Amino acid sequence: MYYIGVDLGTSAVKLLLMEGNGKIVNVVSKEYPLYFPNPGWSEQKPEDWWSAVKDGLKDLTGSYDKEQIAGISFGGQMHGLVILDKDDNVIRPAILWNDGRTQVETDYLNNEIGKEKLSEYTANIAFTGFTAPKILWVKNNEPENFAKIEKIMLPKDYIAYMLTGSFCTDVSDASGMLLFDVEHKCWSKEMIEICGIQESQLAKIYESYEVVGTLKPDVAKELGFPEGVKVAAGAGDNAAAAIGTGTVGDARCNISLGTSGTIFISNKTFGVDKNNALHSFAHADGSYHLMGCMLSAASCNKWWMEDILKTTDFAKEQEPITDEKLGNNHVYFLPYLMGERSPHNDANARGTFIGMTMDSSRADLYQAVLEGVAFAIRDSFEVAKSLGIDIQASKICGGGAKSPLWKKIFANVLNIRLDIIESEEGPGYGGAILAAVACGEYASVQEAADKLVKVTDTVEPDAEIANRYEERYQKFKKVYPAVKSIFPEIQ
Repeated sequence: MYYIGVDLGTSAVKLLLMEGNGKIVNVVSKEYPLYFPNPGWSEQKPEDWWSAVKDGLKDLTGSYDKEQIAGISFGGQMHGLVILDKDDNVIRPAILWNDGRTQVETDYLNNEIGKEKLSEYTANIAFTGFTAPKILWVKNNEPENFAKIEKIMLPKDYIAYMLTGSFCTDVSDASGMLLFDVEHKCWSKEMIEICGIQESQLAKIYESYEVVGTLKPDVAKELGFPEGVKVAAGAGDNAAAAIGTGTVGDARCNISLGTSGTIFISNKTFGVDKNNALHSFAHADGSYHLMGCMLSAASCNKWWMEDILKTTDFAKEQEPITDEKLGNNHVYFLPYLMGERSPHNDANARGTFIGMTMDSSRADLYQAVLEGVAFAIRDSFEVAKSLGIDIQASKICGGGAKSPLWKKIFANVLNIRLDIIESEEGPGYGGAILAAVACGEYASVQEAADKLVKVTDTVEPDAEIANRYEERYQKFKKVYPAVKSIFPEIQ
């Protein structure tokens, strides 16, 4: 049988066709526009997603036996606000995860409702990207649209709705809305009241591997699929990527070096750090996870290389950064080119070089960029350790993980083993695995991950280099507190 994973990203949807044994037989990508109607705003049209998904499904399966398609599931960009009226029309373009218009609403939630209350209700505090501040923004700025709202959805759930007619969401994606009681896996009545909405406007909640419905007859006919194809709830992109990398079970870790960077730690039990420095979410395997998200990770590397050095020869620029230089760099870099989320939650933070002298070289500054991202991920890593979570190793994925040097830096900065896996199709592969579990191909997400996710290489820390990096990290973590107060003044 075939299982389809739909990775609904910000720039494109990536669709993946997987056999029941985990073999990926086809991958298709379809792009769609991103709109910036005002500075700091970021929107997309859900109708564009739906068109791209339909076209992608046709291309993905065109040369395969469609009668063998058993299930579809998702990984999707999180936090986006999709609102429908009573006739199921999209009321306005979706407000995306990276949209910054909700600072007033975020400040209201954090300062007037209070971070302590928010954490009690949802296990998290407000960030501009989360969904609840977006709902308040629509209420405050577009009251005519707010009055029309019949259904509130997340991006991937709109696709599930169009496929099946099921008004659904999953626990991992719902966790990022600031409307969800993560510990008890239900909607927060307090947050619903604060946002001025009704629970009937929110979707039915499923575990990520549960079936939410089958294809609508007209959709099945258009795609040429059997009507009995099952659709599973799926997961937010990071939770889906964690499934795709086998980051399930207790104290398992995955580091993703994409445009943004994440450290994802699965945990059997619910937990929240005292400062809400990490997101505390439900996981797609039925348990929980902690997640630290930095806004600029591989994008720091891209910025330095392409915008500053005006080159794309990454390997050549990394050649001078040899083992003896690792942990011996006198230059530090704060990688906050777009502000920062975890663990600082500071939209005013900015990228900063410090420690340069007359003998600082081009390679020293590049090394500082690579190290700065690793140190920033360690900031979140240390928060997880403070909760008693013992992390012995981590998977690493994303575009940045293609660099052998950067992987070596990460292994030594964190002083843990890094495992590199066979498939690099994180969220899409995770979605396909969730579909296979929903269809009974595997008894559980854990069983599927154990059987399907294969480690092909490892990077071990070097004791001497790790010791040098320990000393450097202790200095790095003093830089942000020292310059924090300056950032608002230089905006």
